[in-house]
Amino acid sequence: MIRGAIFDVDGTLLDSMGIWDDAGERFLNKNGIQAKPGLRDVLFTMSLPEGAEYLIREYHVDMPPEEIIRGVATVVSDFYIYEAKLKPGVLEFLRSMQEHGIPMTIATSSERSCISPAFERLGILDYFQEIYTCSELYTSKKKPDIYYRASELFSASEKEICVFEDALHAIQTAEAAGFCTVGMYDASSEADQDKIREHSRIYLKDFRNIDEFWRQTEGTL
Repeated sequence: MIRGAIFDVDGTLLDSMGIWDDAGERFLNKNGIQAKPGLRDVLFTMSLPEGAEYLIREYHVDMPPEEIIRGVATVVSDFYIYEAKLKPGVLEFLRSMQEHGIPMTIATSSERSCISPAFERLGILDYFQEIYTCSELYTSKKKPDIYYRASELFSASEKEICVFEDALHAIQTAEAAGFCTVGMYDASSEADQDKIREHSRIYLKDFRNIDEFWRQTEGTL
């Protein structure tokens, strides 16, 4: 029996993983600079300070690194506030969970200042009892702390709580902590799909097949 659900955001509820690939290019375009092919692959391996220094060095961006970092952060924030879309079937799935009386919370690595406005615009904010972020809890999804905190509002054991995630490392963390893991497909984790299936108690290609989720749930919990 499910007695609670914890949802990841990026790549799970929102089709938003692409912004992390495109943020550098969008920042340059916003400042009238044409990005070279392959910029996303270069920046992927860098921290924000390293990426800022790279843009200064390779694109002659006439700004201090701190200003570039703030500029990229604004690009990302604007995407969530104005552009981010729900993944297919999300709204109907959340309605089904609510109809079944399942309380829901959010556990995300993104910032509240991005997530809350996006959820409000998309009409899903009120489905969740609370939003928990890694930055506010000073943690990451390599540790189960955020899942434990997000489950505190439920009167349930870990095995009675579903954690919906698209990233392998997060699924493995939730699995090791005893939660019922629900692996969600996202193109950004295409290479990990076999392992995601292996570590997921339930696996969904997307949220549109609600009946399949309830069928798997009955056979799993």
